[in-house]
Amino acid sequence: MTVEHIEALVEEPSMEVALRLLMPKLLPGVSFQIHPYQGKPDLLRKLPHRLVGYAKWIPKTYRVVVVVDRDDDDCEELKLRLEEASEKAALLTWSMVKPKPCTVLNRLAIEELEAWYFGDWRAVRRAYPRAPANIPAGAKYRAPDAIKGGTWETFERVLQSAGYFVGGLRKIEAARAIAEHMQPARSTSPSFCALRDALAEWAI
Repeated sequence: MTVEHIEALVEEPSMEVALRLLMPKLLPGVSFQIHPYQGKPDLLRKLPHRLVGYAKWIPKTYRVVVVVDRDDDDCEELKLRLEEASEKAALLTWSMVKPKPCTVLNRLAIEELEAWYFGDWRAVRRAYPRAPANIPAGAKYRAPDAIKGGTWETFERVLQSAGYFVGGLRKIEAARAIAEHMQPARSTSPSFCALRDALAEWAI
C-alpha cells in the first residue's frame, strides 16, 4: 500500500526544522506534517493521548513517525515506552509487524540530533566552511552515535573552535543550515540510517 502522508512527532523545534528539510529527501513526493513539543518529557506525557486520537481517524495510507533523543536514558526502556503507547492505542508499530502494514514508526536519535550532523560532516562543512575537515577521521568522532560527553556540547565546541557560535550553539539556526545540505545516503550515524531505511521501505 502506498504511503501518502506522514505525521511526525518530535520533541523540540530544532528537530522539526531538520526534518522539514530532510523529509522530502527521505520520502520524495509524500506529504508530511511535523508536530514539535516542548521537550521530551512533554512529548512522552502527551503521546498516549495523541496516538489514541490518531487511532480514531487515521487513514490506511497515513503513517506516524515519533522521533526522540535518547539523551542519557536507557535505550531499550525508552523504546519500550514508545512502543507501549502505540500498543495501548491499538496502533501497530514497525517493531511489531515490520515493515507493513504498521502505522507507527518509533525512532531514537542517539544520543541527540547533533549525532546526525557528525554523521554527515560534509553537510556541516557546507554550512560552516571553517569547521575542521578532519573531524570524521578522529577516533572521538568516528562513531557519531557513541560520542562521549554530550553530543551537542561536543558539536558546539568543535564549531566554536572554528569561530562559530561563540555565544553558544543556536540549535534551530544550525539545524536549518546543516539539514539543507545533508544527503541521507552518505550518513554514518546508525540512528539516522535506521530512520532512513525504514522510511525507504515505506516508499516501496
